[in-house]
Amino acid sequence: MSAPAAPLPEAYADARQRDVANHLGMWAFLATEILFFGGLFLAYFIYRSTYPAAFAAGSRTLNFWRGTFNTAVLLGSSLSMALGDAYIKQGRRRALQVCLATTAVLGAVFLAVKASEYHEMYAKHLLPGRGFEAGAAPGLQLFVLLYFTMTGLHAFHMLVGLGLMAWLLRQNRRGRFTPARHAPIEMFGLYWHFVDCVWVFLYPLLYLIPR
Repeated sequence: MSAPAAPLPEAYADARQRDVANHLGMWAFLATEILFFGGLFLAYFIYRSTYPAAFAAGSRTLNFWRGTFNTAVLLGSSLSMALGDAYIKQGRRRALQVCLATTAVLGAVFLAVKASEYHEMYAKHLLPGRGFEAGAAPGLQLFVLLYFTMTGLHAFHMLVGLGLMAWLLRQNRRGRFTPARHAPIEMFGLYWHFVDCVWVFLYPLLYLIPR
Protein backbone atom coordinates (compact mmCIF):
# COMPACT_ATOMS: atom_id res chain seq x y z
CA MET A 1 0.00 0.00 0.00
CA SER A 2 1.38 3.39 -1.02
CA ALA A 3 2.11 5.97 1.65
CA PRO A 4 -0.16 9.01 1.74
CA ALA A 5 1.12 12.28 0.37
CA ALA A 6 3.38 14.10 2.80
CA PRO A 7 1.77 17.15 4.43
CA LEU A 8 3.03 20.46 3.09
CA PRO A 9 5.33 22.23 5.60
CA GLU A 10 4.11 25.61 6.79
CA ALA A 11 7.12 27.33 5.22
CA TYR A 12 5.71 26.72 1.75
CA ALA A 13 2.65 28.35 0.23
CA ASP A 14 2.06 25.45 -2.15
CA ALA A 15 3.68 22.32 -3.61
CA ARG A 16 5.24 24.28 -6.47
CA GLN A 17 7.14 26.52 -4.06
CA ARG A 18 8.38 23.46 -2.20
CA ASP A 19 9.62 21.89 -5.44
CA VAL A 20 11.40 25.09 -6.44
CA ALA A 21 13.12 25.20 -3.03
CA ASN A 22 14.19 21.56 -3.39
CA HIS A 23 15.74 22.23 -6.79
CA LEU A 24 17.39 25.45 -5.66
CA GLY A 25 19.00 23.72 -2.70
CA MET A 26 20.25 20.83 -4.81
CA TRP A 27 21.65 23.06 -7.53
CA ALA A 28 23.38 25.22 -4.90
CA PHE A 29 25.04 22.08 -3.52
CA LEU A 30 26.08 20.95 -6.99
CA ALA A 31 27.51 24.42 -7.68
CA THR A 32 29.89 24.00 -4.73
CA GLU A 33 30.88 20.59 -6.11
CA ILE A 34 31.56 22.14 -9.52
CA LEU A 35 33.85 24.71 -7.89
CA PHE A 36 35.62 21.92 -5.99
CA PHE A 37 36.31 19.77 -9.04
CA GLY A 38 36.92 22.88 -11.15
CA GLY A 39 39.95 23.72 -9.02
CA LEU A 40 41.39 20.27 -9.69
CA PHE A 41 40.74 20.58 -13.41
CA LEU A 42 42.48 23.96 -13.43
CA ALA A 43 45.52 22.49 -11.65
CA TYR A 44 45.59 19.66 -14.17
CA PHE A 45 45.59 22.05 -17.16
CA ILE A 46 48.33 24.23 -15.63
CA TYR A 47 50.66 21.32 -14.89
CA ARG A 48 49.89 19.60 -18.16
CA SER A 49 51.03 22.70 -20.04
CA THR A 50 54.16 22.75 -17.85
CA TYR A 51 55.04 19.06 -18.30
CA PRO A 52 53.40 17.99 -21.60
CA ALA A 53 55.75 15.06 -22.28
CA ALA A 54 55.41 13.66 -18.75
CA PHE A 55 51.62 13.93 -18.83
CA ALA A 56 51.50 12.20 -22.22
CA ALA A 57 53.67 9.42 -20.79
CA GLY A 58 51.40 9.23 -17.75
CA SER A 59 48.32 8.89 -19.93
CA ARG A 60 49.93 5.97 -21.74
CA THR A 61 50.34 4.13 -18.44
CA LEU A 62 46.55 4.01 -18.10
CA ASN A 63 44.47 1.29 -19.69
CA PHE A 64 42.48 2.96 -22.47
CA TRP A 65 39.94 0.13 -22.74
CA ARG A 66 39.21 0.11 -19.02
CA GLY A 67 38.52 3.84 -19.13
CA THR A 68 36.33 3.46 -22.22
CA PHE A 69 34.40 0.57 -20.70
CA ASN A 70 33.83 2.50 -17.49
CA THR A 71 32.55 5.49 -19.47
CA ALA A 72 29.97 3.27 -21.17
CA VAL A 73 29.01 1.79 -17.79
CA LEU A 74 28.40 5.21 -16.24
CA LEU A 75 26.41 6.45 -19.23
CA GLY A 76 24.25 3.36 -18.87
CA SER A 77 23.77 4.09 -15.17
CA SER A 78 22.62 7.63 -15.98
CA LEU A 79 20.08 6.22 -18.42
CA SER A 80 18.67 3.77 -15.88
CA MET A 81 18.49 6.52 -13.25
CA ALA A 82 16.64 8.85 -15.63
CA LEU A 83 14.20 6.05 -16.49
CA GLY A 84 13.60 5.38 -12.80
CA ASP A 85 12.73 9.03 -12.22
CA ALA A 86 10.29 8.93 -15.13
CA TYR A 87 8.71 5.68 -13.94
CA ILE A 88 7.95 6.85 -10.41
CA LYS A 89 6.22 9.92 -11.80
CA GLN A 90 3.96 7.44 -13.57
CA GLY A 91 3.39 5.49 -10.36
CA ARG A 92 5.45 2.48 -11.50
CA ARG A 93 7.23 1.56 -8.28
CA ARG A 94 8.36 -1.86 -9.44
CA ALA A 95 10.00 -0.37 -12.55
CA LEU A 96 11.70 2.20 -10.32
CA GLN A 97 13.05 -0.61 -8.14
CA VAL A 98 14.55 -2.33 -11.19
CA CYS A 99 16.11 0.92 -12.42
CA LEU A 100 17.61 1.76 -9.03
CA ALA A 101 19.04 -1.74 -8.71
CA THR A 102 20.47 -1.54 -12.23
CA THR A 103 22.05 1.83 -11.49
CA ALA A 104 23.60 0.46 -8.29
CA VAL A 105 25.02 -2.60 -10.07
CA LEU A 106 26.53 -0.47 -12.83
CA GLY A 107 28.03 1.85 -10.22
CA ALA A 108 29.58 -1.14 -8.43
CA VAL A 109 30.98 -2.44 -11.73
CA PHE A 110 32.60 0.95 -12.36
CA LEU A 111 34.27 0.91 -8.94
CA ALA A 112 35.47 -2.67 -9.40
CA VAL A 113 37.10 -1.79 -12.73
CA LYS A 114 38.66 1.32 -11.19
CA ALA A 115 40.01 -0.77 -8.29
CA SER A 116 41.65 -3.15 -10.79
CA GLU A 117 43.30 -0.16 -12.48
CA TYR A 118 44.56 1.11 -9.13
CA HIS A 119 46.02 -2.32 -8.41
CA GLU A 120 47.77 -2.39 -11.77
CA MET A 121 49.36 0.98 -11.12
CA TYR A 122 50.44 -0.20 -7.67
CA ALA A 123 52.11 -3.23 -9.26
CA LYS A 124 54.00 -0.90 -11.62
CA HIS A 125 55.17 1.26 -8.68
CA LEU A 126 53.15 4.20 -9.99
CA LEU A 127 51.95 5.45 -6.62
CA PRO A 128 53.02 8.92 -5.44
CA GLY A 129 55.66 8.72 -2.73
CA ARG A 130 59.08 7.33 -2.00
CA GLY A 131 58.40 4.05 -3.79
CA PHE A 132 57.61 5.76 -7.10
CA GLU A 133 59.16 4.20 -10.20
CA ALA A 134 62.83 5.11 -10.42
CA GLY A 135 63.96 6.94 -13.54
CA ALA A 136 60.50 8.27 -14.37
CA ALA A 137 60.21 11.41 -16.46
CA PRO A 138 60.09 14.67 -14.47
CA GLY A 139 56.47 15.55 -13.87
CA LEU A 140 55.17 11.99 -14.23
CA GLN A 141 54.66 11.65 -10.48
CA LEU A 142 52.63 14.87 -10.58
CA PHE A 143 50.37 13.36 -13.23
CA VAL A 144 49.90 10.26 -11.11
CA LEU A 145 49.13 12.37 -8.04
CA LEU A 146 46.44 14.32 -9.91
CA TYR A 147 45.08 11.10 -11.39
CA PHE A 148 44.61 9.48 -8.00
CA THR A 149 43.26 12.67 -6.44
CA MET A 150 40.64 13.32 -9.12
CA THR A 151 39.55 9.74 -9.71
CA GLY A 152 39.70 8.96 -5.99
CA LEU A 153 37.40 11.85 -5.13
CA HIS A 154 35.10 10.82 -7.95
CA ALA A 155 35.04 7.26 -6.61
CA PHE A 156 34.24 8.59 -3.13
CA HIS A 157 31.25 10.46 -4.54
CA MET A 158 30.13 7.24 -6.19
CA LEU A 159 30.40 5.35 -2.90
CA VAL A 160 28.21 7.99 -1.26
CA GLY A 161 25.78 7.59 -4.15
CA LEU A 162 25.64 3.82 -3.70
CA GLY A 163 24.86 4.29 -0.01
CA LEU A 164 22.05 6.71 -0.82
CA MET A 165 20.77 4.32 -3.46
CA ALA A 166 20.52 1.52 -0.92
CA TRP A 167 18.34 3.83 1.20
CA LEU A 168 16.16 4.73 -1.78
CA LEU A 169 15.68 1.05 -2.62
CA ARG A 170 14.56 0.35 0.93
CA GLN A 171 12.18 3.31 0.97
CA ASN A 172 10.69 2.31 -2.35
CA ARG A 173 10.04 -1.23 -1.09
CA ARG A 174 8.07 0.35 1.75
CA GLY A 175 5.95 2.29 -0.72
CA ARG A 176 7.27 5.71 0.29
CA PHE A 177 7.46 7.06 -3.28
CA THR A 178 4.47 8.00 -5.41
CA PRO A 179 3.81 10.33 -8.38
CA ALA A 180 3.05 13.07 -5.82
CA ARG A 181 5.98 12.20 -3.54
CA HIS A 182 9.09 11.58 -5.57
CA ALA A 183 11.46 14.45 -4.60
CA PRO A 184 14.20 12.17 -3.14
CA ILE A 185 14.38 10.24 -6.42
CA GLU A 186 14.58 13.40 -8.48
CA MET A 187 17.19 15.06 -6.25
CA PHE A 188 19.34 11.95 -6.11
CA GLY A 189 19.06 11.68 -9.89
CA LEU A 190 20.59 15.15 -10.21
CA TYR A 191 23.44 14.10 -7.92
CA TRP A 192 24.10 10.90 -9.86
CA HIS A 193 24.05 12.68 -13.22
CA PHE A 194 26.54 15.20 -11.84
CA VAL A 195 28.89 12.43 -10.76
CA ASP A 196 28.62 10.88 -14.22
CA CYS A 197 29.28 14.25 -15.87
CA VAL A 198 32.48 14.65 -13.84
CA TRP A 199 33.71 11.36 -15.28
CA VAL A 200 32.75 12.45 -18.80
CA PHE A 201 35.31 15.25 -18.33
CA LEU A 202 37.89 13.07 -16.57
CA TYR A 203 37.86 10.40 -19.27
CA PRO A 204 39.21 12.52 -22.15
CA LEU A 205 41.57 14.47 -19.89
CA LEU A 206 43.24 11.35 -18.52
CA TYR A 207 42.83 8.74 -21.23
CA LEU A 208 42.63 10.63 -24.55
CA ILE A 209 43.92 14.20 -24.82
CA PRO A 210 47.45 13.88 -23.33
CA ARG A 211 48.41 11.02 -25.65
